[in-house]
Amino acid sequence: MTDTGHKPNRSKATVGNIVKAVVFLGVGFVFVYLFLIRLDASQKEAVWSSFAHADYWWVGCTMCVCLLSHWVRAMRWRLLYEPMGYRPGLNNVFGSVLVAYLANLAFPRLGEVLRCATLRTSDGIPVEKSLGTVVTERCVDILAFGVVVLLGLLCMYGQAREWLVDALAAKSGSMTGTAVMLGVAIAVMVGGVLLYRLLRPRLIRYKAFRKVDGIVQGGVGGLKSIFRLRPRSIVLFVVYSCLIYLLYIMGGLFILRALPETGGLGFGAAFVVYLFGSVGMTISQGGLGAYPVLVWQALALYGVGETVGLAAGWLLWSSQQVVLLVVGTAYIVYFSIKKNARC
Repeated sequence: MTDTGHKPNRSKATVGNIVKAVVFLGVGFVFVYLFLIRLDASQKEAVWSSFAHADYWWVGCTMCVCLLSHWVRAMRWRLLYEPMGYRPGLNNVFGSVLVAYLANLAFPRLGEVLRCATLRTSDGIPVEKSLGTVVTERCVDILAFGVVVLLGLLCMYGQAREWLVDALAAKSGSMTGTAVMLGVAIAVMVGGVLLYRLLRPRLIRYKAFRKVDGIVQGGVGGLKSIFRLRPRSIVLFVVYSCLIYLLYIMGGLFILRALPETGGLGFGAAFVVYLFGSVGMTISQGGLGAYPVLVWQALALYGVGETVGLAAGWLLWSSQQVVLLVVGTAYIVYFSIKKNARC
């Protein structure tokens, strides 16, 4: 009698899991669809052409390197939770990173929120603490990319160096305005922090303020996490950061190997492709359209024609998106089932 009584509940739970899996699978495809519909006919033709003429062994290597870079990023992000006393599962952190990138294809910055929400579902980590670590990680990425650009200026030569200098000079005017806005924002933030600390002793007795204060303190704890890392963790953090950028460059190198016309180019060309492509990522959402064009411009410095250059750009961009589509969508399903299990 007992077993019979449980069967309907188990059957209902199974159906619920299937429905949720289908729904969240659909959400993953919607994210990518909203991104891909922005491609015009010529861009779609270029994508298919690049896939038709490629050596898929090297394309597969690029996808593996792309996936590995996300895995290393997950390991680096996980380190920031140690000072706060959390140790989320590496698989969950990895899945959160992929879900974030997938969501950002459709809606900028939505992924950062989902990234934190998924860890709350899987490991019970408060969202505000995760947001603090995400902000810290983003600041590190900006500094790290600045170092990479400086290395580019030191190591590149000829037209490649001239292009990078011209690109930075072209942005100097807008950078001045950005610097002013950033200065004002910092001043407002500092003023807000001082005012908050001044009023906190008086307002802490109110229940509503205590809730807000808990969120603020959690976010601050996440922001400060990098300064409380153990020496071993600091070394790992630096190693992981270097490895992430090395893998990015290696992904471009493998794509160059995938096309006969670019197979003879080496690590230096892949480094230039990474720098140019990174600029493309900042110009448009997810690098849509701009990324392949700038990869072509990078390869043009090495005598590669427009058709082959665009093919390489679209192939490199598309291989990254396929990884996000397949694995990211799988993790959306994974987290939905995990959430249902916790309930």
